[in-house]
Amino acid sequence: MNRLMKMTPAPLALAVALALASAPLRAQTPGGQGAAQQIRIAAQPLAEALNDWARQTRIQLVVQQSLVAGKTAPAISGNLTPRAALDRLLAGSGLAATIEGNAAVVKTAPAASGSSTLPAVTVTADGEESATGRVQGYVARRSATGTKTDTPIIETPQSISVITADRIEAIGATNLRDALGYTPSVNISPFGADSRYDWINVRGFDAYSPGYYLDGLPLRNANNLAAWKTENYGTERVELLRGPSSVLYGLGNPGGVVSVVGKRPTAEPIRELQLQVGSNNHRQVAGDFSGALDADGKVLYRLTGVFRDAQLPAGKMADDRTYIAPSLTWKISGDTSLSLSAQVMRSRAGVYQRTRPWAGSLIPSAIGTYIPASLFTGNPNLERFNHDQELFGYQFEHRFNDIFTVRQSARAGRLKLDTAGLQAPNFATINSDNEFDPVNFQNITNTLYAQRESIRAFSMDNQLQADVHSGDWKHKILVGVDHQRTSSEVATSSGSSAPLLNIAAPYYFKGPFEFSGPGTNDATRLTQTGIYLQDQIKWRDAWQLTLGGRYDRAEGSSFSRLDGTRNATSDHKFTKRAGLVYLAPNGWAPYLSYTESFNPTSTFDSVTKQPFKPETGRQYEAGVRYQPPGTKDSYSAAIFDLRRKNYISYDTEFTPKQTGEISVRGLEFEATTQPIPRMNLTAAYSYTPRAIVTASARPAEIGKQATAVSRNQLALWGDYRFLSGIKVGVGARYVGSNYGNGGGAPARVPAYTLIDAMIGYDFERWSLALNVRNLTNKTYIATCNTLSKTCYFGDQRKVVATATYRW
Repeated sequence: MNRLMKMTPAPLALAVALALASAPLRAQTPGGQGAAQQIRIAAQPLAEALNDWARQTRIQLVVQQSLVAGKTAPAISGNLTPRAALDRLLAGSGLAATIEGNAAVVKTAPAASGSSTLPAVTVTADGEESATGRVQGYVARRSATGTKTDTPIIETPQSISVITADRIEAIGATNLRDALGYTPSVNISPFGADSRYDWINVRGFDAYSPGYYLDGLPLRNANNLAAWKTENYGTERVELLRGPSSVLYGLGNPGGVVSVVGKRPTAEPIRELQLQVGSNNHRQVAGDFSGALDADGKVLYRLTGVFRDAQLPAGKMADDRTYIAPSLTWKISGDTSLSLSAQVMRSRAGVYQRTRPWAGSLIPSAIGTYIPASLFTGNPNLERFNHDQELFGYQFEHRFNDIFTVRQSARAGRLKLDTAGLQAPNFATINSDNEFDPVNFQNITNTLYAQRESIRAFSMDNQLQADVHSGDWKHKILVGVDHQRTSSEVATSSGSSAPLLNIAAPYYFKGPFEFSGPGTNDATRLTQTGIYLQDQIKWRDAWQLTLGGRYDRAEGSSFSRLDGTRNATSDHKFTKRAGLVYLAPNGWAPYLSYTESFNPTSTFDSVTKQPFKPETGRQYEAGVRYQPPGTKDSYSAAIFDLRRKNYISYDTEFTPKQTGEISVRGLEFEATTQPIPRMNLTAAYSYTPRAIVTASARPAEIGKQATAVSRNQLALWGDYRFLSGIKVGVGARYVGSNYGNGGGAPARVPAYTLIDAMIGYDFERWSLALNVRNLTNKTYIATCNTLSKTCYFGDQRKVVATATYRW
């Protein structure tokens, strides 16, 4: 190494990558070819890219500082030799490298002569970031969620967060809501620990209803217990678009859209096996394989699978899952492609919740006692959540010329759910004559419920995009027609009481359990068709104006098999959006936007006997983004005024009225930065001083929160990767106090801070990691509910060890 440093004046050793100080170096073949290995390096300044190359290949690298200053390198990804990877990084830079043994030296490339030329270097498109492809690191630059077109995020006039697969892996997120735990204005525990669902609230509104999106198409829920699931291991990125978004997606809530981008076939080979073990007997095997099926690389495949054998945190109930996701891409020509995809998921599990009355959890009972936080108030002999879903779809794209491109995507799905359990826990009154008799606070009573449900869904989106240039003006015009329909069958039984559970000496009744007769047996159907138009207008590459409008027609019907009742609704709505962004040369991008949403309701007016009109939402937002040139940093801030209008509220006689309105105002800040090489820092802060009901048929609700929103919420994560291959990370999530859903809790739900941690080691083809969420195993109340007078305790500590092998 000393000899190499003397060869260049003022050299910079970008990396000396050793597995450990005492570990032997990997032998290299002549010419530095070495064995092919998985190498993934993001597009970034050349100095940082060379540093990543040295770390991943374990080859010593020396280069003069002035040679790489101001130069950038393309993204590369695939099964490559060190020589091939280095040539790709240096392509077009005017530099060349020599590799001898385990040392590489980068110098100015010699001038071409008649007798010798530099070898040709081909950089494939798979290494470049797209709106749907893999992102190297934590910062995505492009997204399609905010516009339905492949657009730089900095040009999107609405707050958006992208959580990449690398970030999901680093924070140890095993489900969708955990992946969103470090983003602003997101509450990932609106109902505490719940093994069944990925409940989240965004800007004070439920984002799980009417459903999330997968690859741009809806996973529409039917507002019952059956809800579509996603698998983090099959996810390339999770995107969160905040605020109303009906112009792009039709019916929806005003809080925002959660869009999951699944893994897609790649030309570069991917071969990965992963083993996991963890708390609650968690054992999991996963695999991810991709590449070309033909010599020309026109037919690509990907196969992702997960097999999990685990238990829930209480009652030794199962938490098993099987997930298989094959996909195929046919590059018919340079302008035409067709992708086919499928997902099959089978879950066999119990039900784990931490629900209990607020008297005895948030506040003491009438005699001053508390229910132990460790008490499981369900019944492992009854609770079940058997969930099966299948999804089959395709994506077609054809580019006619430099102006016109057409796209069509469609998906069909089927979901079946069989579930049973206990709900509404409360103290059992044994002595009704004496409210303060201690015997009234020694047992828990629950209500039995059971439900069988099936959903069939179909969705399609047709798009025509026109890219028009005229002088200083550029137009990206999108015309689309989308359609979706969902049919569901649901049969429920509830109302019977389960045997009492003794708090001091819990005994879980083994059955048989006696359910009441069918509570509902309904068939419902919802169809929606929307026509939308959007124009992204850019002037002199400095100003971007986005205008959009959409007309929707939604029809719903329901039929009760118990009493023969039929109901039908038909709604139509026009929504619009507008946004303006200024793109400064120094990386700053302030913006203004206005967006709208609508959501049909199936409730009927008791006077007119007609269905109520759709509820609506609207938002004003002002923000700024900053992406310093030549870095992988990203900063954003936004202030917003959001209103949900015309929602159904009930007066003191429980008569529905369409008079409800909720107002939410807040400020958000998000940052992802690399202050020094190999370090990542993320920060997310939300300040929400106003989230209240401003109109209601029940005056007592006015001025209170409809859903629990903390005034302050902060999340920080940082990780560092040493040259030796060791990596460490730590995060903290703070949620401020509030008065629960409905704002009527008898005391403030206390604020809490949770600590997450990671330690790992990367060497050769292995990546090892140990992730711990809620490191201190803190016991905390996530929220409380005014209507049911219950509280929900949050997730306990979760430990997962992961070993990943790539070849």
